[in-house]
Order: sequence, then C-alpha cells, then structure tokens
Amino acid sequence: MKKSQDVVADPYSEAMSLALYALAPRAKSRDELLKQLLKRGVDGEIANSVLDSLELQGLLNDLEFAKLWSESRQRSKKLSKRVIAGELRSKGVSQDIINEVIDEIDDASEYAQALLLAQRKFESISHLDPEVVYRRVSGLLMRKGYSHGICAKIMRELTGNN
Repeated sequence: MKKSQDVVADPYSEAMSLALYALAPRAKSRDELLKQLLKRGVDGEIANSVLDSLELQGLLNDLEFAKLWSESRQRSKKLSKRVIAGELRSKGVSQDIINEVIDEIDDASEYAQALLLAQRKFESISHLDPEVVYRRVSGLLMRKGYSHGICAKIMRELTGNN
C-alpha cells in the first residue's frame, strides 16, 4: 500500500490551493503571488495559468491591491507617497498602476497627515530642549518619507505656534 504522500495530486489544483491559502491572510500583487508559488516548487507555466484564473475570478487585481495597500499604509503608518510608491514597486506592481494610485493622494491631505503626525510627536516632547524637539520631530517625518520641504514647513508651523 502506498502512503498518501506518494500520490501526486493534479499540479494545477495543488497550485490553486497554494495560491488561495497565500491570499487568505491579505491581498497580494500578482508578482508577489507568482514568486511565492515558484518558491513552493510550482512550475512557472502552471503558476501563470493559476494567476490568470484568479484574475478572471476577481481574486487577484494589482490595481485594487495597490489602492488598498496605499490606503492602509497612509492610515496606519502615516507614510508619504514616496514611501508607498517604493513599497508597491518592491511588491512587483507596475509603474502605471503605482502612478495611478499615487496620483489619487492629493498634496493637501498628505500635508495634513504629516502635520497631524508631527503635532502628536511635538506635544509629547515639547518640554524638551528646542533642538532636541526639532531633531526628533523632523527625524520622524523624514523616516516616514516626507520631503525636506514639507518637514521644514511643518517645523516652522509647530515652532511658530509656541
């Protein structure tokens, strides 16, 4: 009698199961999912066929993934457009889709988000030496990917209020 491990399932079905399990925790880009399937030993042709099928079913959509990723990263991490674009690029999203998603983030809302982040930090450390406050708040903004211009404008606004 053979062990169940010796029985080879249909490679397409197996790849589809792997893809669906990979998509369960969070949405992924097509490139991310392809790399994951290839890493698990799925043949490239079968992997692409599975991904095409998932796209037709609406379970895999790079534009929707990029929009959700952008919204999530803005809301939870308060990241700048530049950082979000870099993250999407590293996830294999095409530049056209990245441009479309980043264009949806207007400069005013990005500035407001950075200002809110800076104000929270400023309030918690405003009792410290002004140089330390400046360094910590501007450092936070820079780590989140905001430009020097935005950082300088916010720092002027924060220090001008006190």
